[in-house]
Amino acid sequence: MKMLFKAVIGALVVVLIGVLSKSRNYYIAGLIPLFPTFALIAHYIVGSERSIEALKTTIIFGLWAVIPYIVYLVSLYFLLNILKLPVALTAAVGCWMFAAWVLIQLWNRWHP
Repeated sequence: MKMLFKAVIGALVVVLIGVLSKSRNYYIAGLIPLFPTFALIAHYIVGSERSIEALKTTIIFGLWAVIPYIVYLVSLYFLLNILKLPVALTAAVGCWMFAAWVLIQLWNRWHP
């Protein structure tokens, strides 16, 4: 039942993004992915299945996790000048993946 609830939330977010992208305030569609829908789920699960200290660690990592998203947005912004949309999106996701990998490597190295 929990998995179904999570899937419904995800589907609702996708529908909301689609509706907003067709509105005159289309740019708000870029804000919706930043709503902490999945963070709420992750924080609830970690907070209820692990310790509060583990939840606090998850929150701190989440603050650092904004960096790969920034890398994605900046790379996509510039890649759109030289690549077609599908290729630019794919390349920007690759940039996100690389930045996320670097973040995880650094976190594992310096976090106890």
